[in-house]
Amino acid sequence: MATAACEFASPGQPSGTAAGAPRSRWGTSPVFTPAHASVGDAVRAFFGARPDARQPFEFSHQIHLSKGVLCTDCHTGVEQGPVAGLPSINTCMICHSQIATEKPLIKTLTDMQTTGRELDWQRVYGWVAGAHVRFDHAPHIRAKVECSTCHGNLAEQTVARRAVDMNMSFCVNCHKSKQASNDCLTCHY
Repeated sequence: MATAACEFASPGQPSGTAAGAPRSRWGTSPVFTPAHASVGDAVRAFFGARPDARQPFEFSHQIHLSKGVLCTDCHTGVEQGPVAGLPSINTCMICHSQIATEKPLIKTLTDMQTTGRELDWQRVYGWVAGAHVRFDHAPHIRAKVECSTCHGNLAEQTVARRAVDMNMSFCVNCHKSKQASNDCLTCHY
């Protein structure tokens, strides 16, 4: 029984037809590279369903912002480069080596710093790899885009959570309203 199969290869790329190369039972290349690890991952990505980030402890943006701490005090990379950055334990201890030192959580943080352990923060926002998005915080900060535009009012949140559905429509509409470039290469690589 003969089988027919389509094979796509970019110019200069191996076609997978080298002599002795193993073939699938359909006669095609055995290499399969899905955009998602499973059908479940593909469905979740299609519908924009993402699990909530689990943080090492319930960090309260509300308390810190009410005390006058600025976003840039902890997320130090936000003004200089593409990534705002998640604060290291050393960043926390800049203040907490002297403030609220009697609280159990601060004692735990002090012990973690002493033993060289780091906080395992999880990103609340992020793009799926297949979106090929490069996001840079710095130009948004320079353009005076408030953090709350994308992150919601953190002064009202105890623990950071997704407040905005970060998708292409949201970004395109914001760029239009601010008369910023909507050229594909502004955001995509």
